[in-house]
Amino acid sequence: MQRKIIHIDMDAFFASVEQRDFPELRGKCIAVGGSEERGVIATASYEARKFGVGSAMSSVIAKRKCPQLIFVKPRFQVYKEVSNQIREIFLEYTNLVEPLSLDEAFLDVTNNHKNIEIATDIANEIKQKIKERTNLTASAGVSFNKFLAKIASDYNKPDGLYVITPKMAENFIDKLPIKKFHGIGKVTAERMQMMGIYTGSDLKKLDLEKLLREFGKSGQYYYNIVRGLDFREVNPSRLRKSSGSETTFNKDLVTLEEMQIALFPLMEDVWNWSLKTNIYGRTITVKIKYNDFSVTTKSKSASFPIKNRDLFDQICYDLLTEGYSSHKPVRLLGISISNLENNHKKIGIQLEIPFTEII
Repeated sequence: MQRKIIHIDMDAFFASVEQRDFPELRGKCIAVGGSEERGVIATASYEARKFGVGSAMSSVIAKRKCPQLIFVKPRFQVYKEVSNQIREIFLEYTNLVEPLSLDEAFLDVTNNHKNIEIATDIANEIKQKIKERTNLTASAGVSFNKFLAKIASDYNKPDGLYVITPKMAENFIDKLPIKKFHGIGKVTAERMQMMGIYTGSDLKKLDLEKLLREFGKSGQYYYNIVRGLDFREVNPSRLRKSSGSETTFNKDLVTLEEMQIALFPLMEDVWNWSLKTNIYGRTITVKIKYNDFSVTTKSKSASFPIKNRDLFDQICYDLLTEGYSSHKPVRLLGISISNLENNHKKIGIQLEIPFTEII
């Protein structure tokens, strides 16, 4: 059976929430995260993007590109509440919802609760409900696998909808620039371009043996996606197999505020793991790796399993503040919990192998 996959991506999510809640910011160039003097931007409004301001850009460069840029401190608790509202809309149609972050998710609507045959109709309904209930816009991509659905959602932004049918797929992928391929990062794209690979059509000319030799195990993935093959299922649990999460950044972080922004999704990962497994830790550890590859870890233990989210968040942020040396750029952050308990029973094996994601 041909699958029907939707990828929903909120438009400039953090910035749009701020403009929704504060009328004086509407129509203005704003950046969430960072500060005017130092820092890295998490999200920029579409008004700011017209000046070339984007996420992961340093505040100094952003201000140079857009002198009228307004910097706004992030309100993660608010973003999380809105994200939960949006997730409830998804669940009206299917239980097969795979969140990727606070502002995007995959949905498998092949067999949906409302027995709607056309996935595009579902995507349109979801977009409309999001607008009605949150006063925010979302873009949607519809296709027969996750790879193509995610790429499709980037088209016609903001408030867009794009469909890639099986008949369209080959021609679409052939013309797609390598840098637009989800799963091919900036460094790999530059390497491919040095090899004369600029589009999907160029990539398709390489056989599997060549791709494996040049790119290792990733070669199999590249071989498949350039042919429109993606067999990954929409996984509603996305359950971490460990009690830790860490991230290596493409660009070093240089301010505490940047690190607090980057730490939040890791806290989400670990907390959601605890909620789904009903396993909580008495000890929280924050790991900081600097660009000289030196590592600092800070831990704090309680006499009881930490089951209160506010307490968990506060400890994580406190440990980050204690552990950070302001003189060194940071390339990796991680959080793990240990001294685990399930219903007041100690877990003998500590699950501390971190789940690593490159962003």
